[in-house]
Amino acid sequence: MNIQRFLFQPLLFPIVFFGLTIVVGGLLLSLPVSLAAGYSISLTNALFTAASATCVTGLTVVDTGTAFSPVGQGIILFLIQVGGLGIMSLTSLAMYLFRQRVTLTDRIAVGQNLLQDPRFHLGRFLLRIVLWTFCIELAGAGLLFLTTNGEMHFASALFHSISAFCNAGFALYGDSLSRWSDNVPVNLVFIALIILGGIGFFVMVETWQWFVSRITPRKTTRVRLSWYSTVVLQTSLYLVVGGTLALFITECISQTHDLSWPTALLTSFFQAVSCRTAGFNTVPIGVLTNVTLLLMMGLMFIGAAPGSCGGGIKVTTFRVLLSFMSSELRGRDQTVIGRMAASREAVRRALSLFAFSIVLVGTAILILSLSETGSIPHTEARGKFLEIAFEAVSAYGTAGLSTGLTPQLSTLGKYVIIVLMFVGRLGPLVFIGALHTFKRREAFTRPDSDLLIG
Repeated sequence: MNIQRFLFQPLLFPIVFFGLTIVVGGLLLSLPVSLAAGYSISLTNALFTAASATCVTGLTVVDTGTAFSPVGQGIILFLIQVGGLGIMSLTSLAMYLFRQRVTLTDRIAVGQNLLQDPRFHLGRFLLRIVLWTFCIELAGAGLLFLTTNGEMHFASALFHSISAFCNAGFALYGDSLSRWSDNVPVNLVFIALIILGGIGFFVMVETWQWFVSRITPRKTTRVRLSWYSTVVLQTSLYLVVGGTLALFITECISQTHDLSWPTALLTSFFQAVSCRTAGFNTVPIGVLTNVTLLLMMGLMFIGAAPGSCGGGIKVTTFRVLLSFMSSELRGRDQTVIGRMAASREAVRRALSLFAFSIVLVGTAILILSLSETGSIPHTEARGKFLEIAFEAVSAYGTAGLSTGLTPQLSTLGKYVIIVLMFVGRLGPLVFIGALHTFKRREAFTRPDSDLLIG
């Protein structure tokens, strides 16, 4: 096989390019000019930071605000922006701007990832992505500057706005956003940016068109939300509302924190949105109860919507799995979601993705348990397993939340987390598709038979 043709296949190209971006970013972050005076960083920690930024995760082994110089913070911000927009989108956009020919396979690959529809104008749509992204990030920076009364200077506000919209979770403060835990306007700005970056570009644009058609005179043709957008918005709403109530009940009503009820409810709302994939926190994660951490792990594992800045198995996969189980219990032949039914191929992909994710995260937890607590007796390692599991799920879901374990990871543990972030950002289905390039379809079938199950 021609090596150039092999590397530039629609599925393999983003994997190779994403990996090279992380390596180059890590090398740049290890340079003295990227570090604050008096700080040094190992190549492993630099690669970890670059991977976390490019994969828009937010897990950090050093404090971003103090360890890196303005140049280093600028590099991190650039990596976040690249990761948020997506390597596939950026490279296809670059081809368009330089008037290079984008092949039909590239159009289909990008279309299936962003639009769920291969029939679209690639260049025009990607330009809209970039323009929408920059406008939202600039508006978010302005609002953060105003709502913090200038405490967040504009450069810092822009950094946090990009980090929030790209669902990266990087903050320039050691306590993340804890200092604004009771500031309603600041919380709402971050929540809006996270949600917009997490629902997907297609859903965001279609929802805006739907909203505009409702507020304009009736002579304008009314835009109807597609079934896909409806599923994404409904499922996201259920997860946010359900997550808020669950976190409020498990953490705040139990009186584990000295917070007023309005602040406790705001905190629960923020964490229900953030822990899906963004990675900011307004309360220390390490002091939360085990039940709360388990709930947050579930939300992080689900993640955001397809074609968005977030990771996880995606809200559509979660909705298909729930509907599949419901249909099985009701004896339905179809997996019904709202007014339509998911195709058998969609159900098969959802089940494959879920199984692949469980195996991947489970394997990572096993390796991390060996590398971090392999020589420690159980009586001394109590609590470590939950911290390791939380770290692994957070990395895979590109959520970026940690109980404080990240800086303490061994070298092997850090590379395990890097792999989880890398796979979680690009999506396991991309890797499954890449592996399919090595396979050949069999020209025969085998006889089948019933097998006793359960």
